[in-house]
Amino acid sequence: MRKIVHVAAAVITRPDGSFLLGQRAPDTFYPGYWEFPGGKVEPGETPRDALIRELDEELGMQVDTAYPWITREHVYEHAHVSLHFFEVSAWRGEIHDRVHSALSWQKADAMDVGPMLPANGPILKALRLPRLFVITHAGEIGIDAQLARLDAALASGLRLVQIREPALPEADRERFARAVVERCHAAGALAVVNGDAALAQRTGADGLHLTASSLTGTATRPDFEWVGASCHTRSDLEKAASLELDYALLGAVKPTLSHPERSALGWPAFSEMITRLPMPVFALGGLSADDLSTAKAAGAHGVAGIRAIWQG
Repeated sequence: MRKIVHVAAAVITRPDGSFLLGQRAPDTFYPGYWEFPGGKVEPGETPRDALIRELDEELGMQVDTAYPWITREHVYEHAHVSLHFFEVSAWRGEIHDRVHSALSWQKADAMDVGPMLPANGPILKALRLPRLFVITHAGEIGIDAQLARLDAALASGLRLVQIREPALPEADRERFARAVVERCHAAGALAVVNGDAALAQRTGADGLHLTASSLTGTATRPDFEWVGASCHTRSDLEKAASLELDYALLGAVKPTLSHPERSALGWPAFSEMITRLPMPVFALGGLSADDLSTAKAAGAHGVAGIRAIWQG
């Protein structure tokens, strides 16, 4: 079996959502390909230690904030690598490249450089996922009230919505789902439907969100551009990873009104549970947009919610 080489990789981000890529030099494997900055984890180093050292050596920057994100494995012709990705959102020093042929700030939905290293396709897709994920509850507050809150949230920048309405009658649920999808697409937002693939297809939704119970019995990835799942255990998360889903929701991190019987995980347990997963994980349960930095520090991609995020 080929030895796994551990690599620390940095998604260096700016407030406008752009991230930094470097073009590999002519005397390296995959010359001319673009990659995220970083490098090999040396003996005795943690991936975070390696990241900080490599960014200093490669770019002359001193890392202030590096959030753990996702870990992916890829087998190249020359190596089997385990890529430990971190989001670097704060640093000191002016960036000066020392190893790449070129640097470029890019956005995942508007790339104008290429080709990318083969391992990075799923990373670019994951970077298209917004950091706030709201879940509808029109069955509780009423369709008109929910659509009004949706309009306000989309106007304020919301870009990811899950349609979850088990209490609505079938006709109302379809009418509501069509209205949500239409509004989301007009605003450039993604809309996924919880648990009902046929409804997702009929309404032109962007994807399907699997319940934890349906995830267990799913053998192959559903045929949608975006597929995610609700998870409650490490086993659930590993099943989502095996299906190559685009994201997972894990909770409840804090006590919630929707599931008062469920014990809260807390941040330490959440962080441990999502370690070294290959897809982004949203933290769920009693959270608002104010919890985003805490969630990222625990390794989450972002936060999801039913009530507080709508209100925030």
